[in-house]
Amino acid sequence: MTIEFQERAIDRHFSSFLCKQTACEGSDIFRILVSLASSAIGRGNLCLNLADIAGQTVTVNGNELLLPQLDLLLELLGKSPVVSMNGQHHRPLVLDGSGRLYLYRYWRYEHDLAEIILHKAGAVARNIDLATLQSSLARLFPESADERQKTAATVALQRQFCVISGGPGTGKTSTVVRILALLLEQEWGRNQRIGMAAPTGKAAARLKASVNSIRQSLDCSDEVKAAIPDDVVTIQRLLGSISASNRFRHSARNPLPFDTVIIDEASMVALPLMSALVGALKPNARLILLGDRDQLASVEAGAVLGDICNAGEENHTSPLSSSLVVLEKNYRFQSGSGIAEISRAVNAGLEREALVLLKGNEAGTIVWQPSPAREELRGALAEQVIQGYQSYLEAASPEEALEQFDRFRILCALRDGPYGVIGLNTVVENILARKGLISPSSLFYVGRPVLVTINDYSMRLFNGDTGILFPDPDNGGALRAFFLTPDGGLRSIPPERIPSHETAYAMTIHKSQGSEFDRVLMLLPPAGNELLTRELLYTGMTRAKKNIEIWANEEVFCSAVRKKTERISGLRDLLGWNEQQ
Repeated sequence: MTIEFQERAIDRHFSSFLCKQTACEGSDIFRILVSLASSAIGRGNLCLNLADIAGQTVTVNGNELLLPQLDLLLELLGKSPVVSMNGQHHRPLVLDGSGRLYLYRYWRYEHDLAEIILHKAGAVARNIDLATLQSSLARLFPESADERQKTAATVALQRQFCVISGGPGTGKTSTVVRILALLLEQEWGRNQRIGMAAPTGKAAARLKASVNSIRQSLDCSDEVKAAIPDDVVTIQRLLGSISASNRFRHSARNPLPFDTVIIDEASMVALPLMSALVGALKPNARLILLGDRDQLASVEAGAVLGDICNAGEENHTSPLSSSLVVLEKNYRFQSGSGIAEISRAVNAGLEREALVLLKGNEAGTIVWQPSPAREELRGALAEQVIQGYQSYLEAASPEEALEQFDRFRILCALRDGPYGVIGLNTVVENILARKGLISPSSLFYVGRPVLVTINDYSMRLFNGDTGILFPDPDNGGALRAFFLTPDGGLRSIPPERIPSHETAYAMTIHKSQGSEFDRVLMLLPPAGNELLTRELLYTGMTRAKKNIEIWANEEVFCSAVRKKTERISGLRDLLGWNEQQ
């Protein structure tokens, strides 16, 4: 087998530097191993599994190199002064007992995270008044309620670590608001400091809005309702980002002040950030993670939520097994819903069943057609684009425009190319301009939707925030960029002050995580791509609340359903620990 290695400049420079430091510049095998370990991080893995490459031929920059068998690779690395065995010494590389080669920093992240999570998973909260808890549970989760939600709430109160996983519409947010009420109804509850955060500004705003909405319907006192916190920030802001640095103000030396920390959309959190978060918790602080483990993993390295859930399910002697609750009952999609059924088939890797559901949905909630040829894109998209976006472009106010815009979205698997975000946004602009709905004569034009791509704390705008350029009725019709605030209000800024952003008629499925739309058009490229996986399809499909239209060729769709994302790490093994090991 031949491995085609696309070596990045950073991988090449790093490996060459280490070779110079160890006087092994002539060892092509060692240099390639180091470069492959560096490259693994860029592909979302935490390490290089030597068993996967042992005895294989690696092609890099047109040259072929036959790698030795596994025992010889381990011997070569074991003799190197820059490689530490199981992290016993602080060296640039770590080789663990399972033949995984790490950059030291990622090995440290993984071990620190596993150690803290296992400790918290095994720690039971000692100050719970069980009589009060049972009374609160009976009231907040009556007999007609989802029993798993009640179980999740009980676990969250009684343990220092809890994971609540479930797909869209399974009641994760509803459950966590009731958990907040349970905490507050304990005698010591009013003195609790509670922090809530999410990976992006948009996800934080959605959680805040949901908390405000749900708490009004709770069966508890007005005093408790009023005490339920609704301040939700990004994880980086919770930790206190330090400008021009990857460090935070809060750490083990300066812990977060919270007694309970709740993290929403945890599947989007990469290993470095999750490690920083748990490391900054007070020793007895409670941590609750909410997320859908079947969604796409973080853009950066690791699949932390998936590893935690898998470890908890696979090893019942691990403390994690008692800290994990998976919600299954869906309150958004009715029984037999097309979107729910096809999502389950995709998740299970049943490509033929998924294809039958995709092409034979009689209820009309799912529509399928083959991906059009590149030259046919504009004509094929015209009707969908006008139908989806005309209402917001004809809105009478910025509030109405923002509300209408979030009813429809085009989702793409790719960023570049004619079937990617950049190409499709241009196509959509052309369609809307021909219809006379927009006049894109400059970068900033009336009706242009924008998606913020960075966190800008000075502007109070965050990665994932969506706004629309609209005439300001309170400022003589001057063009402003309008954004919804976390409390449901509206704020505007001059267009030239919008942080780094892009046009948002079409967005990647990755960027859509944490969002919901009434209707979704998901467009896949006509040829296969390594980014097309079942997790990508599932995430895109479950952004739709009512209807989804999927444009994809059959083989491309089936190939994506068959392909499950596998991120290499040792976290799952570390979290599977038990006392007998």
